[in-house]
Formats: sequence, C-alpha cells, structure tokens
Amino acid sequence: MAKRVQRQTKDARLKSEARRDRHEDNREIADDRVLQDAERLNEFRQQFFQSVLPDLPKIPGYHTVWLTTSNPQDPISRRMRLGYEPVKASDIPGWESLSLKTGEYAGCIGVNEMIAFKIPLHLYEAFMREVHHDQPWEEEEKLGAVVDVIEEAAARDARSGGKGIKIEVEDGMAELGQDRVEAPVFSKLTGEA
Repeated sequence: MAKRVQRQTKDARLKSEARRDRHEDNREIADDRVLQDAERLNEFRQQFFQSVLPDLPKIPGYHTVWLTTSNPQDPISRRMRLGYEPVKASDIPGWESLSLKTGEYAGCIGVNEMIAFKIPLHLYEAFMREVHHDQPWEEEEKLGAVVDVIEEAAARDARSGGKGIKIEVEDGMAELGQDRVEAPVFSKLTGEA
C-alpha cells in the first residue's frame, strides 16, 4: 500500500510539473522575444526577397529576367513567342556553373525550375509602356469620362427643374484623364540603357 501511495504522489508531482511552462520562470526573456511591428514588417519583406536566385548581369541591348517553367498561366512558350530568348552560358562569361546539363534547356542558365531569359530592349520598352503607361492612362480617361457624364446629367437635371442633384467632385477626380504625361524610358529605370 505504501508503494502505491508513493507512486500516486510521484505521478501527481510529475503531472503538475509537466503542466508548468518553463518559460514562466523567466517571463522577461519570453516577453522580449515577441516580434515588434518593425520586425514583422522586415520579416514580411524577407518573404519576397529572392535570395535563391542570383541577380542576372546586364547584357547590352537586352533586359534579363528569370522565368519559371512551372506556371501554366504564363508558360515559357508564350514568352518565347513574344520575343524572349533563353540566356545561354556563353552569353554570360563566368556563369557556366549555372548552366543546365540536361533537358530542354541544356546549355542555358537555370536554377531549379527557373530559367534565365533575355528580351531585346526595344520589345521590353514596348511591353512596359503598354502595361505600365498606356493601359493605365486609358483606364484613367474612362474614369474621367464617367465623372464628366455624371456631372452633365446633374446639370441637365438642374436646368430642367429637377430635384437639383448636387454632385461634389472630390480632389483628384476632376483631373482624371487630363494632362497626360510622357512615358518614362523603362530601361533607364532599371539601369539597362
């Protein structure tokens, strides 16, 4: 009976010790390990940092980029139809160690499923201008036209003795579609021109 009581006492003591968190002994240290907002922001930034892929060197007359072989929404065959060319080890002296040895892209620069590609600067400029200047400008013009139509409808209503709907155009809306700026030279922004 005495052994049974000792075992129960020992079991109870072990259970109570197991439930106690060791970090409770030194709460200050545990509290110091909580991430501050600035540290969380830095951690967030690091998630998107491409540390596995080396920065591709500049190739005169081309823009270089890493493309994935595993994205069915943006296949490499589509990019090649647009004018992208795989970067061969001979294009970048000293990069032979990253040259793929087998497969469809043998002799090209690659890391895992990522393959280095280049596109002539004139095509890069045309694509960047379309996506980052012309299309946004067209959307802005459309929004400006909608604002104009709403203002004209309200003015017509007021002239015809209607309820006199008051339209208040806030800052920025009146300028939509006005004063188109010239597109930048995108290759200068990336240091390639």
